[in-house]
Amino acid sequence: MPIKTSIKRASGWLYLNSPLGRRQLRGAGVILMLHRVLADDHAAALPHRNELCVGPQAFDHLLGWLKRHFDCVPLMELLQSDTPSAATRPRVALTFDDGWRDNALNAFPLLQRHQVPASIFLSTDFIGSRQRFWWESLGETLWGSHGAAPRQRLIDYLHQLGRPLPYAFLNEPDEQRRSVALAHYLQSLKNLLADTLSQLTDTCPEESLPQALDWQQVRALESSGLISFGPHGASHAILTGLDDQQLDQELSRSRDALHHGCQQPLPVYCYPNGDHDQRVRQHLAAHRYPYALGTGTGIYRGTGDPLALPRFGVSQHNASRPSLLAWRISQGGRG
Repeated sequence: MPIKTSIKRASGWLYLNSPLGRRQLRGAGVILMLHRVLADDHAAALPHRNELCVGPQAFDHLLGWLKRHFDCVPLMELLQSDTPSAATRPRVALTFDDGWRDNALNAFPLLQRHQVPASIFLSTDFIGSRQRFWWESLGETLWGSHGAAPRQRLIDYLHQLGRPLPYAFLNEPDEQRRSVALAHYLQSLKNLLADTLSQLTDTCPEESLPQALDWQQVRALESSGLISFGPHGASHAILTGLDDQQLDQELSRSRDALHHGCQQPLPVYCYPNGDHDQRVRQHLAAHRYPYALGTGTGIYRGTGDPLALPRFGVSQHNASRPSLLAWRISQGGRG
């Protein structure tokens, strides 16, 4: 284990168990951001998946760790309750972005076993459809998860678009370094036009199952009493790139879909990619959302802009080593 990682883990452990850490976290709230829980920890640990994916063993370990150090509460309880007394433990709320099918297949059984509530924020156009998230389809096709022929077709198409794959990905024998190269490459595709990304996704093979939840699964999870749902956009478009009319349509479409598909949708918006600005927040307020989740890190204390709530990202790396997550929380606690 690298020395830097060891130092962070030790610092995180000391923070949670020191008078300073307990004082900073007293009455505070921590919001965690997750995306996927895969069926395999090794697959989740590869760098091109690590930031968005957690394996079942790591997630199980994380939930047990959270229950030892925090009160695990629903998101709205964390946001709306008065500041607790000085004797209470810090609170944590789990959030999942996008609405992946594996939230039902892999995450929910573990949440149910530990009796930990969570909120899932849906990109509503994808729910119950065959639409696919481009970064997943492109990434897994390029990784070879769907065979050599589809991989080569996509590589050729990307070359025609002037986006050739890096040498480090095509020729690197080491799995970890090849995965890092793919992660950087996928990040570079985010500036492509939405139509271009859609065309690229269409060249990828159809998966045996849709990637997203369907509405029947949404209703079943909601009826459990552990899971609540909120909007993460309709098309997952980056809101800051939309004009006023498109922005209002995106907000309305996701709200209407949730009110039709859920019993009690959350009054909390979750910005796709975490991107927002003053104009976006003004439109959100006009649509009567009192809260919104970003991706900036920090501890929630009931102050600050409620339309820019902080969260700490959870990856396979820090889920399997929760003291690293504690270290990140300690950095947010100093603000």
